[in-house]
Amino acid sequence: MGNSLMNYLNSRLKEEKSFQKGHVGDAGPVITISREVGCNGLKLANLLAIELNKQRMLADWKVLSKEIFYESARELNLAPEKILKALKKEDSYTFEQILTAFGEKRYKSEAKIVNTVKEVVRSLAINGFNIIVGRASHIIAADIKNALHIRLEAPLEYRIRNIMCNNNLSRDEAKAFIERVEKERIAFRKAIRLEQSLDVHFDMMINRASFTDREAVELIMFAIEKKRILADYKQKIDFF
Repeated sequence: MGNSLMNYLNSRLKEEKSFQKGHVGDAGPVITISREVGCNGLKLANLLAIELNKQRMLADWKVLSKEIFYESARELNLAPEKILKALKKEDSYTFEQILTAFGEKRYKSEAKIVNTVKEVVRSLAINGFNIIVGRASHIIAADIKNALHIRLEAPLEYRIRNIMCNNNLSRDEAKAFIERVEKERIAFRKAIRLEQSLDVHFDMMINRASFTDREAVELIMFAIEKKRILADYKQKIDFF
């Protein structure tokens, strides 16, 4: 984690602590990407950020995913891996039991961890010019007007091949990897009490097996234009 990114996260979060759900004002623009395991969501998000930054907007677009846990850990004064482990637990143990088992000197309650993670995601969505990959961001930012919520899916065989290639795994190992990570993501949504709701919808769904990376980016750029999430933002002005 580079210092520049952490400085960015810290400054952006401090600026928007006063924003609360239902009072988002000119929040965004933000793009959230939910994905099945093996859809190369982070890769697509980074390609999308490059394309968006060609438009010279008021700020540069950044891709955020695990960085959310690093920032949450910083605010809680806990090690990031302990935040990740706690939020991925499928067992019925309480956060109190988990953290006690960690032997953490600075005890943090379940509510504190849950609220901090949600606040970090929420603040980054409100601040705008962020592409947030996963972390239930499409639910947390569902009420933000200047937002585009994307879901990436693909047939299992396509995803298995991607995982095999990306992680140098055998077919059986790739299948096991997909099953494990999907279970962890379900556990995460349960942990932060944001189960999928019938009232939460994606703006677009893309079958990754049907389109190349470039084509998928073009589809998303088309949706951004049609939804007009950038309509209120002027280009940067150069001074000579």
